[in-house]
Amino acid sequence: MGVVNKSLLSPDSAEWNVTPEGDPRGYIQPRAIDELWFHTGTGCNLRCPFCLEGSMPGNNRLQPMTLTDVKPFIAEALALGTKQFSFTGGEPFMVSEIIEILDHALDFNTCLVLTNATEPLANRLGRIAPLLGKAFPLSLRVSLDYPDPEKHDAGRGRGNFSLALKTMRQIHRMGFNISIARQSAENEDVEAVNRAYQPIFEEAGIPADTHIVVFPEFHEPGSHLDVPHITESCMTTYKTAAERDQFMCSFSKMVVKKGGRMRVYACTLVDDDDEYDQGGSLAEAMQARVMMKHHRCYTCFANGASCSEL
Repeated sequence: MGVVNKSLLSPDSAEWNVTPEGDPRGYIQPRAIDELWFHTGTGCNLRCPFCLEGSMPGNNRLQPMTLTDVKPFIAEALALGTKQFSFTGGEPFMVSEIIEILDHALDFNTCLVLTNATEPLANRLGRIAPLLGKAFPLSLRVSLDYPDPEKHDAGRGRGNFSLALKTMRQIHRMGFNISIARQSAENEDVEAVNRAYQPIFEEAGIPADTHIVVFPEFHEPGSHLDVPHITESCMTTYKTAAERDQFMCSFSKMVVKKGGRMRVYACTLVDDDDEYDQGGSLAEAMQARVMMKHHRCYTCFANGASCSEL
């Protein structure tokens, strides 16, 4: 595995199939769409400096979706056997039609929404309550970066740690499933950090064993990092077939709205690179190999990172 020469990487580069050293690039051939993600837009009420999507108030890199935008992809996904619909952002609860979108999606499948659990969700608790009566369950994953209020609020704004916990307690008591996402530190003791959340959960009145999804540093959109190239040989030497099947791009896709068009991208982590635009339909996207070119592909390869809870 060689080292990326940043000067050679650009949109539509010749390196899609071959590394600069001339080796066939590693890839994943999608096998299913077990989980379909919808990126509801990069607008957010917070301005977190570490956001992997660059989301912030007024950001329109990825545009908000409407129910009309989403319906055809839900129908196509169901025909392909999708088991879950997941929604990310930005902050999904800032999207004007998010309740209507969830109301529709929950007629057909389990849904997961990623949220910061601050004002946009807190202000809509009355509107999400009726979703408890839908055919399928709704789960919410809350960003709670560290088991330390000051460290969390340093990135997300003063008071947002306690507000997120308060909102989590409310949605848990309402009957919704909850989990959290947190940031990892280099060489940390993962289990020890996870355990540090338990007294916080208990004090907040939520289950001590609330599921925790741990994320490494993904860096801002458009970043090009000096990471090793992943060749075909890397994929077969260091990963078994079963392990390759666990890459998100093997079993999921993400739909985004860019330039007013709905497009299908290879996964949740590569929407900043148009080479991962795989077409306007799920069927079209399933035919395309996903080349392991993005620096976040290496993070998944090396660390087993995944946004999925399936």
